Amino acid sequence: MSRFAGLKKTVAPSVVEPAAQTVVEKGRARNPREGKRAVVGYFSPAVSKGLHQLALDTDTTIQGLIGEAIDDLMRKHGRHPFGER
Repeated sequence: MSRFAGLKKTVAPSVVEPAAQTVVEKGRARNPREGKRAVVGYFSPAVSKGLHQLALDTDTTIQGLIGEAIDDLMRKHGRHPFGER
């Protein structure tokens, strides 16, 4: 018997869920990122630090701040805001 033969009989480890927070809706869990796409930008460390501090000061998240900024930008250009957070 090879040293790997016993591995075939063991139960495979359970799949670890991603770190994304789940939301229970109507008795089933769903991923809040489902159906969404990432929008990414690269900024200086000063901008990052400023956003983090503003999020702390206003008791919100960076995603919430960016969503608010996008809505303001859309209004500025005569477009309908999305209102997503």
